[in-house]
Amino acid sequence: MAQKEAQGVAEKRKGRRGPASVIGSSAAGCFCAFLSIFGVGGEAFSQVWKLGFVASFCTKLSDTVSSEIGKAYGKTTYLVTTLKVVPRGTEGAVSVEGTIAGFLASFLLAFGSCVMGELGAAEAIICVIASQIANVGESIIGAALQEKEGFQWLNNDVVNIINISMGSIIAVLMQQVVFRN
Repeated sequence: MAQKEAQGVAEKRKGRRGPASVIGSSAAGCFCAFLSIFGVGGEAFSQVWKLGFVASFCTKLSDTVSSEIGKAYGKTTYLVTTLKVVPRGTEGAVSVEGTIAGFLASFLLAFGSCVMGELGAAEAIICVIASQIANVGESIIGAALQEKEGFQWLNNDVVNIINISMGSIIAVLMQQVVFRN
């Protein structure tokens, strides 16, 4: 925290998360879990809801790891919309170090889900791909809209809900295309 404060990239509230952060980080996964628990769509959709659940947490883990590693160790950060070099911690900025770390984190979670028998190998790959697409989408939202005039409501918690939901939705749509054709 001291290093992040010195660099000007520390989170508000000294990194403590509030209820909105918890809800934003878990809403998509909880939604998929409830759909699975209550058997929505029957047995045919059970695996779809599992996929959405795992993809949501792959997306969140990738987002968190890439942000933290990028802020702490990113040599050069680029604004995703223009590829211009910007200071670490800029909304919508990405670094090679953070991106690789986020990818690896997502891969490890998806791989663990596969090893435990919750997902097949193709579904685990889908989760990783979907999480990376969603995270690029989040960076675009951050660069283009977050902290801009008229978008004060678009704080990190709202962006997290969008990002993590995108990860789940993209994974489910990819699964439908891969396994239905």
